[in-house]
Amino acid sequence: MELWYTEEHTENVRFSIKVDRQLYSNQSEFQRIDVFESREFGTFFTLDGLMMVTEKDEFIYHDMIVHVAMATNPKIKNVLVIGAGDGGTVRELTRYDSIENIDMVEIDKLVVEVCKEYLPQTACKLEDPRVNLFFEDGLKFVRTKENAYDLVIVDSTDPFGPGEGLFTKEFYGNCYKALKDDGILVNQHESPYYEDYAQNMGRAHKRIKEFFPVCRVYQAHIPTYPSGHWLFGFASKKYDPLVDLNEQAWNDLGLKTQYYNTEIHKGCFALPTYVKELLASATD
Repeated sequence: MELWYTEEHTENVRFSIKVDRQLYSNQSEFQRIDVFESREFGTFFTLDGLMMVTEKDEFIYHDMIVHVAMATNPKIKNVLVIGAGDGGTVRELTRYDSIENIDMVEIDKLVVEVCKEYLPQTACKLEDPRVNLFFEDGLKFVRTKENAYDLVIVDSTDPFGPGEGLFTKEFYGNCYKALKDDGILVNQHESPYYEDYAQNMGRAHKRIKEFFPVCRVYQAHIPTYPSGHWLFGFASKKYDPLVDLNEQAWNDLGLKTQYYNTEIHKGCFALPTYVKELLASATD
């Protein structure tokens, strides 16, 4: 008998991976957590039936959500990460000796525990002494912060369930307040390809633009995410990721990455026409 993991991307599109075995399944206080083992993508992890991380392609997402901001402002020292229970974003941040503090806020403690056990590839740096774990609601956490961080990374699930509050106008306003005068906000920005995802993407973009003077969108190809075409948001009070890219400084660090490089950095902001049009016409 064959076992397949199938995710519904739209009512008319499904994505499937052949599974060798299921390693874990449980319902936390917030969501259903499953871990599978597959030949093609290695171990992968889902929440409420939606793909979060696979061993094979996680490097693309985590490279792009971290290194674009770090190459734009290499002086970043204090970082807030919201979500990111798998640990991959923190792993990439800890590669920078210049970073002094990483506050990670994850609402579901079980997600972190499961990833530590089954996905050590991504969760391997959560014990770094610079990392402070807070198991609480990111929306409530950021309300209490003002002029505190150089970088805020919103590594959230899609805008429903536990992640719903992380796509609101109030949340982005609180992120703006939590950032220092030259602070940067990076968020996973959904896909532009399927209608429901595109609406969420446009809504988030419009709300972020209301607060930040610099607001750009960049892209990456992530095979196991809906359509494979995924976007990230870059917003800042000061830095423009194209104008202020410190290419030489980042390359001099000698970090070995699998996806990100400074050529990708410059190219990933060149968006397809249909995406530009969606962003320009975005409404609440």
